Amino acid sequence: MTEVNRRSEIVFLYDIKDGNPNGDPLDENKPRIDEETGINLVTDVRLKRTIRDHLYKFRGKEIFVREISDENGSIQDAKMRARDFLTIDEPLDSFETGKKAINEKLLADCIDVRLFGGTVPLELKVKKGKNETGSITHTGPVQFKIGRSMHKVFMKHFRGTGAFASKGGASQKTFREEDFLPYSLISFYGIINENAAKDTKLSEEDINLLLDGMWNGTKNLISRSKVGQVPRFLFKVNYKEGNYHIGDLNNLFTLKSDLIDEEIRDISQVKIEVQRLIDVLGKNKDKIENAQICSDGSITFTYDGKEIDFEKSLMEAGINTEILTM
Repeated sequence: MTEVNRRSEIVFLYDIKDGNPNGDPLDENKPRIDEETGINLVTDVRLKRTIRDHLYKFRGKEIFVREISDENGSIQDAKMRARDFLTIDEPLDSFETGKKAINEKLLADCIDVRLFGGTVPLELKVKKGKNETGSITHTGPVQFKIGRSMHKVFMKHFRGTGAFASKGGASQKTFREEDFLPYSLISFYGIINENAAKDTKLSEEDINLLLDGMWNGTKNLISRSKVGQVPRFLFKVNYKEGNYHIGDLNNLFTLKSDLIDEEIRDISQVKIEVQRLIDVLGKNKDKIENAQICSDGSITFTYDGKEIDFEKSLMEAGINTEILTM
């Protein structure tokens, strides 16, 4: 395993058609929209769930945060889940002995803890005493900001009939209502901190799986509200120096379109202006190891309004590039 010893920034663009990228359970599960700006919001929790599910279901990786039922059908709480990683029998000689054993097993087995950290509550049986409580806390090396659409969105309300009667013996079918977005191009920003990576024992192999989970996890979401999601562009900048990054690279991508924002319905109707991004990266080229790119080829990039080959423009700015295959 190769340890992570450099800082990195990530920008991830994906879009959705006729779907709900992240419903708000406190507002009838409607898509999350900033009322003041009209921007669609997607929580970092939603993206992490996508990554976790992909790595567990499709890559066979253990994750800590998943729903597990006991023999009675009850769902485990976090304390019970933590006990799954206790490698020594209770009662314990000391609470700290059990805590250390669980922590070592957690970090060795659970890729989501190595990536995202977390707080794990503990309740352990100790010899000559009552159960003792405490917790394990790790700051996640990988952190994402809330995802935001690159344009204002329009929310549509739909009402249809269900397949079943409203009640037994009735002839009238039930009605169903839902809210969805005809289109949203969403941008996520993330950072990988090399200092926190030492604490969770994060490896470069874990980072490769993270990128796989972002891209293919988004592509493989097949729930009714998420089936229209498509990963479009994944960009990772790796720095030479520790404790240094440019910051907020997502703000250097600007959406341009001949349509008003709410009328955008397809990726072909927009262009992404990257002049500021390329100029900033070029000014910092001596501090950048390389830039990694994965694209489905559907986004048109421009520099000062003129269409460009994004990879070629980066290389001309003095940035080493690597194409990722997902």
